[in-house]
Amino acid sequence: MVAMSGIFRSASIEQLNAAGRNTLAEALGIEITEIGADFVRGRMPVDRRTLQPYGLLHGGASVALAETLGSLGGALAAPDGTQVVGLEINANHLRGKREGWVTGTARPMHLGRTTQVWEIRIEDDTQALVCTSRLTLAVVRRG
Repeated sequence: MVAMSGIFRSASIEQLNAAGRNTLAEALGIEITEIGADFVRGRMPVDRRTLQPYGLLHGGASVALAETLGSLGGALAAPDGTQVVGLEINANHLRGKREGWVTGTARPMHLGRTTQVWEIRIEDDTQALVCTSRLTLAVVRRG
């Protein structure tokens, strides 16, 4: 699927997944699954890579998924000649998860000239909310 309209410049799911090779996203098993007119969606396994010692999804793994999705969306929404970098991220971990997959959806709340703010909702296989996050990105000149 290619996002050709809405807020994003064109990109394929394959291109976004390729950009994650040899990064934290690959180490955690994060996969981009969908690009919509105003969202980026991806999933992450709940397995040995993403669990904390009590056998629950690690909050840091959820934050890594949130920042990955929001940053990809931000990069696709940034004006030509610019890139985005993270300024701040917060997360509320609302439900524990021990296995399966979690799916995150990143949507912009604000797309400004110098900053962007993204909301990322992470849900489990039953669409129950596991984590909600807000990511602030700086829009800077590429270079």
